[in-house]
Amino acid sequence: MAPGAGADHTLGRTGSAVTRALQVLVHNWPLKLAAIGLATLLYGGLVFSQSTQTFNGVIPVDVLNKPDDTFLLTVVEPVTSVRYFAPSGVQPITSTFEAWIDLDGVEPGSGLQSVPVRVRSIDNRISVISNVPDRMTVELDELSRRIVPVKVPEVVAPEGTELGPTTVNPTEVEIFGPSSVLASVVEVQANVLIQSGIDVDQDVSLVPVDTLGNAVGQVNVEPATARVTIPVFSDKDSKTLTISPLTTGEPAPGFELVSVTAEPQVVTVEGDIDELEPLRSIDTEPVPIGGLSANETLETTLALPTGIVALDVDAVRVTITVRPVTATRTFEVGLDLLGARSDRTYSTSTDRVLITLGGSVADLDRMGGATLLATLDVADLDPGTTSVPVTVDVPAGIALVSASPDQVAVTVAIPASPSPAAASTSPSTSPAAGG
Repeated sequence: MAPGAGADHTLGRTGSAVTRALQVLVHNWPLKLAAIGLATLLYGGLVFSQSTQTFNGVIPVDVLNKPDDTFLLTVVEPVTSVRYFAPSGVQPITSTFEAWIDLDGVEPGSGLQSVPVRVRSIDNRISVISNVPDRMTVELDELSRRIVPVKVPEVVAPEGTELGPTTVNPTEVEIFGPSSVLASVVEVQANVLIQSGIDVDQDVSLVPVDTLGNAVGQVNVEPATARVTIPVFSDKDSKTLTISPLTTGEPAPGFELVSVTAEPQVVTVEGDIDELEPLRSIDTEPVPIGGLSANETLETTLALPTGIVALDVDAVRVTITVRPVTATRTFEVGLDLLGARSDRTYSTSTDRVLITLGGSVADLDRMGGATLLATLDVADLDPGTTSVPVTVDVPAGIALVSASPDQVAVTVAIPASPSPAAASTSPSTSPAAGG
């Protein structure tokens, strides 16, 4: 063997071994690579599955973007199951999750629509994967209002009794709700139960019903109750009584109530004998007269005791009569002479008199002594002393009640003419004076 041949042979065998190893590694390499990827995926899935959990509970679902004046006909069911991913040891509770549906884009009256149910966690460590339910069917309808009558279904009188007329107040109410549902309502009913010998006088809940008398849901009633009155007679009789009108409040300041009258003045009522016996009159419902400053006629009803029915009167016309409140005031005033002549002198027995005026309090409050003046007419008086009546000019609505004194003595004189001696002493010109 030549030198070095053994070494070359050894290297050749080593190279062959490496080549065979590489061939083994790359043989079916796509399949092997896929196996590695699958193993990695399965391992990741195992880790992930061990970190995902399910929360079972009742999570309320909020409704977002519901248009104004619309009604959600369908019941919004809660979310009952949430699949989530969270680190080990993190445990959610019901309040951890928020659920909602968004009605933006759902048209009222368009029928049933499917919308997604969204769920999120308020805890950033928890990620929601899925929820049940994940969609919900909803139906929106427009809200509307109507006025419908209030009816009391017919009731049967207990044995041995007789029913009086049924009254209900109010006779109409407003209902509101989904338009499609509201269309089926024909009236609202006040259902009452009559017990033997006991009058009905109570507030009764109102129930919307359709043409078959079946209750209709999803409809609100305003007001929700009505007052129902049904007399129950066991020993019926009748009686004629006077009508007594009642008032509340006070007339306007400066006015007083003169009279209150009712038309008609009497009413025939019906009821059990023991309920009628103590009655002497029937009052009206109170008529407000607060601030009244003029006569007025108003209409009201009778305030009938429970179990008493009016047979011939539905409404009463009440006439209220008012007048200004009157009073008197006394003022001290000065005297003024009317018609005095310049060539006469006048003197009076007094220079002031007391006058008493009458009128409404408001008018008298505006009066004052400084604005008043008593007068004496002396135009036709001859020289001498004469009693002259006192007169006073007062505003409209004010009357002169008295004057004290009511006559004043006036003395008229003629001034004396100048005497001749007095005339001679008057200044004159003379030569002496001039000198």
